[in-house]
Amino acid sequence: MNDRSSNAPHVTVELDDVLRVVGWNRRAERVFGVSAGEAVGRPLGELVPVAGEPEAWAGLLVADSEEPEVRRIARPDGELYFEAWSEVTRDGDGRVVGATLYGHDITAREREFRRRGIDSTMLGAILDNLDLAVWAIDKQGTFTVQRGKALQTAGLTQNQFVGQNYFDLYGDLEASEDTRRTMNGEARLAIPSEVYGIHWLSWSLPVQDGELSMMSVALDVTETKRTEIELRAKLELIERQQQVIRELSTPIIEVWDGVLTLPIVGLVDTVRTAEIMDNLLQAVTRTRAKYAILDLTGVEVVDTGTASHLIRMIQAMRLLGAEGILTGIHPTIAQTIVSLGVDLSRVAVFGKLRDALTHCIARLDRAPRPHS
Repeated sequence: MNDRSSNAPHVTVELDDVLRVVGWNRRAERVFGVSAGEAVGRPLGELVPVAGEPEAWAGLLVADSEEPEVRRIARPDGELYFEAWSEVTRDGDGRVVGATLYGHDITAREREFRRRGIDSTMLGAILDNLDLAVWAIDKQGTFTVQRGKALQTAGLTQNQFVGQNYFDLYGDLEASEDTRRTMNGEARLAIPSEVYGIHWLSWSLPVQDGELSMMSVALDVTETKRTEIELRAKLELIERQQQVIRELSTPIIEVWDGVLTLPIVGLVDTVRTAEIMDNLLQAVTRTRAKYAILDLTGVEVVDTGTASHLIRMIQAMRLLGAEGILTGIHPTIAQTIVSLGVDLSRVAVFGKLRDALTHCIARLDRAPRPHS
């Protein structure tokens, strides 16, 4: 092996007529991890075994390579991808006396190529099976890619608008402004829109790669949007039903001119008492009632906070010019009110609703009537 071959930037291996190594340059030493002294005299198939092809190198003695061929070289520390081509060596009579093998270690390049192939396969599977649409435009706004299963839902075909200008097609839509902002370098994430009767959630990203200006991934969220609308409608219905239930559970009844009754039934807590107070004060103002009877016959237990609200309710009605009256107080409620130290000397209290009504009507009859 001459100096030029020995120092060549690519692998150079010289072989005899039975494919034994007779020359092994420095690049071969680095690529295969075998010194020239160890390699010379050994079969090529032993030093550079092709995975799954024990006779792969036999063709080196047949003819020169027309094109480089990639071989997978089996090694203990992992496969090596070797791009090889060869040249037959002949004597003066034209007989084959050996061959010269040339090549490069392209393992890194091949792995990157295969990784990209896997990435492409994965992306294809995603676009073909998920409700996505992916598109990209160049710096002039022209479509370069348009793919995804969701295009079918929109009544479009793959790459239907490739070669056409985005702004000619969609310039009148609100989303076109987001596209312009992305082309100017601003990422737009999770932007909702509606196009072709479909609800989309889009992520648009600026791309600085050659002619491309931006790419966008749009997810068809129509079903989710429909579910959201249905859920919101159900929540609104539930809220209306709860409001009706609250009104039915604390009905304010005008039993006489100027007399309101509020029968309270069930569990009474601080929140419910606050609602009752608000509704009752509005009713007193609206009807200009002089008396409001709180009938607690249907309530057996209240806490100290609720009892305080009831007393404040009566005081608030007094400020509006109405008298609050309590009826049907259970012994446990009476104990709670007493424990608060509240002075009820100015509050009319009756055991039964009938007695409270009689009291109110009598007071109204005695009240002076305006002169006509």
